Amino acid sequence: MDYFADLKSLLSRFRDIGATRIFYKLLSENDNSKQQIYLGGSFEVLTFFPYGNVHAEPGLKDPTFKAPLEYFWVGPSTLEKARAAQLILYPRYPEVRLSGFLRGCRTAPNEHLRPIPRDMRKGVDGRALFFGTTADGRTLAHLEPAGSPLAFEATLAPHADAGVFKELPVPGAPSDSRSYVLDRLRQIQQMGAIPSIRLNKTGDAVPYNARNGGGYTLEALLGIKPNGDAAPDFMGWEIKAFSSDRITLMTPEPNGGFYGSEGVGAFVRRYGRPIPDKDQLYFTGAHQFGKPNARTAMTLGLCGFDATKSVINDVSGRIVLSDGDGNEAATWSYSHLLTHWNRKHASAAYVPFKSESSTPPCYRYVNPVLLGERTDFSKYLSALAAGLVVFDPGSKVDAVSTARPRVKARSQFRMSKKHLAVLYESFNEINLSVEI
Repeated sequence: MDYFADLKSLLSRFRDIGATRIFYKLLSENDNSKQQIYLGGSFEVLTFFPYGNVHAEPGLKDPTFKAPLEYFWVGPSTLEKARAAQLILYPRYPEVRLSGFLRGCRTAPNEHLRPIPRDMRKGVDGRALFFGTTADGRTLAHLEPAGSPLAFEATLAPHADAGVFKELPVPGAPSDSRSYVLDRLRQIQQMGAIPSIRLNKTGDAVPYNARNGGGYTLEALLGIKPNGDAAPDFMGWEIKAFSSDRITLMTPEPNGGFYGSEGVGAFVRRYGRPIPDKDQLYFTGAHQFGKPNARTAMTLGLCGFDATKSVINDVSGRIVLSDGDGNEAATWSYSHLLTHWNRKHASAAYVPFKSESSTPPCYRYVNPVLLGERTDFSKYLSALAAGLVVFDPGSKVDAVSTARPRVKARSQFRMSKKHLAVLYESFNEINLSVEI
């Protein structure tokens, strides 16, 4: 493997390939191809990497979750994919490790990642592993050996501490995405009342006359097309507009139970309630952990999660909605939700707005903006177990008795804005009327 002349050359190469975030880890002797590379002691580290769908490996001596990476070794003139690279999540510890990063790669730094004693002292041994992540889901990597001038130079460069990582600025990019996002939101707030719009598929702003356009309008002003992607919206931040106390966190469809096997239509026909004078069935009601819902007689529960220790103790675990007879009416596997939560909610900006009673609708974005940073899926499960996150669906079937019924799925998990802080390591209320 060839090496870069200096840190500037490495950063520029990563940027030219598409990196929007660059960070590195100083390696220790036990960071090697046999023992894997330790990335952190919580699932928060998942917010650093663009990974594929998480799947459970329950049959092992030490059950794990695994997530594939689009991982590439980078040199000054080379770029080679490590096709077996993956993240391995050990939920009982918990910790995350990197594995499969050398297999089949001619240009990979094999000689510097062999499991041999490099330094009998504990701690870092002089090697530095650099990562860059891209908007299209790739992870770029380059290793500098012990004694490398570049590795030493990196330790002297301005950086932000982030767990086991040191984060470096991307050349030519905003040095602080947090400040950049707040500046854009401040500009939008100063625009006052804004007519309701949304972006169409080609990215053009078009009028939106329905009364639920507060979120669409904010996204349009930030250049965000409506999408269902499990990825952050803007500069690595999830943007959520809200106008009431209860905020929708995510809307994953169940992937198990009766709902998962038979679909939303069959689920609503079995468990929904008829609406008087309408040919319609609705399934609604706020379902809180451990408490049967008065309307549906259903109870929300957790399988395979130790709320006292805040750890997943069964990788086959799931959120369960049980009916009055104890049947699993709908379930969400932890592997299914892990893929979504840590990827999309790493950094989130919750933006309050007020609706103007006008035609077309207009919206004002107001203070304070709520910023949540550094999340972990176990925090989400703990909040659900504490009754702070509720399942609050709105699925329905229209024209029930006809040959062409219309089905709408809406499976949403929500919580009060006053409890949002429990989901993040850092949570702040920002008054955008005050320069920061």
